[in-house]
Amino acid sequence: MFIHNLKYFFKIIFRNRMLIFWTFAFPIILGTFFNMAFSNIEKNERLDIIDIAIVDNQLFKDDEVMKNTFKELSNKKNKDQLFNTKYVDLNKAKELLSKNKVVGYLLLEDNNTQVVVLDNGIDETIFKYVVDEIIQTKEMLPDVIEYELLNSTKKDREVNINEMYSNINKMIQEDKSKIKDISKSNLSYTMIEFYTLIAMTCLYGGIIGMSAINMCLANMSNKGKRIEVSPICKTKIILSSLFASFIIQLIGLALLFIYTIFVLKVDYGSNILAIILLSLVGTLAGLSLGITTAVLVKKDENTKIGIMISTTMIGCVLSGMMGITMKYIIDKNIPIVNKLNPVNMITDGFYSLYYYSESNRFLFNVISLVIFSLFLILISSIRLRRNKYDNI
Repeated sequence: MFIHNLKYFFKIIFRNRMLIFWTFAFPIILGTFFNMAFSNIEKNERLDIIDIAIVDNQLFKDDEVMKNTFKELSNKKNKDQLFNTKYVDLNKAKELLSKNKVVGYLLLEDNNTQVVVLDNGIDETIFKYVVDEIIQTKEMLPDVIEYELLNSTKKDREVNINEMYSNINKMIQEDKSKIKDISKSNLSYTMIEFYTLIAMTCLYGGIIGMSAINMCLANMSNKGKRIEVSPICKTKIILSSLFASFIIQLIGLALLFIYTIFVLKVDYGSNILAIILLSLVGTLAGLSLGITTAVLVKKDENTKIGIMISTTMIGCVLSGMMGITMKYIIDKNIPIVNKLNPVNMITDGFYSLYYYSESNRFLFNVISLVIFSLFLILISSIRLRRNKYDNI
């Protein structure tokens, strides 16, 4: 009976064009629109190489720390190249700046280091920040030596002071730059849109679960009436229908992953097993929500579908589908809303995998989804047991 009903339900679902559209087609269409709308955002916001000029006077030539640092940051063979540097005299530097050929120039004078710019944009700020960091690193040298002297014996102090100064100065000069362009790989603002798309697909699959329950309810379908009056095991019928719903949800989710990864070139990160686990738990959450809607809402099937779609879309908006700002506002002002929002649980789980190395946040979302699903299944089970009909 279990296998027979499983096959029967598969045939019914794949003949229902509306369910197939919302489960398979709509997420793919929406993902395509997302890609068309946001594909150029990351290119426009990526950290570009900054054109600067340095006044190549004797003071700069003598400053090994400043000279070596900018040499490294301007090396075209370096994957973390930050600057395109021109070494010129003062008049040429002023000319380049006036013609906007560079964002600014660096001038070393006696006891003074100047960064000359015309605007206060991002590139100018980065240039000024790098120079300030180099200066702070150089100023650290006397403090380190003083600390070493205070913690050394008199004999060590006399013997090693010159060697100590030389070693620390060499360490600073050879120190690798800490500034790296990770904007392309780690600052993908549009990823949150695809996270909510996956979460929406998980919950839209609940429409199929809702249809499975409707077919087993005597007040919703002729099949339900036959099940109610027949001497068969109703539990097997319901479980086989829900198992078929779960499989169909996973097929729809797999198709969306294949499309976004291989066609739209979306990078979900390298934690494949964790992504699969979160998707399975998210699918269970969508299924449980569909079951609860079918059991508690005493309306026709179209009304229930409308409720499911509306609930899912509201959850998507609150979790950042129409802009990550909304997710931030809700998390900051009404955090309990997104704590109870299954779409946000799934989205936040993906977010933690992509942006953070620790797993606590991911596990919290997985456990929250499991608790959410079990709670709804428990409510639905109690309600189903209490169903009674005056006549069929």
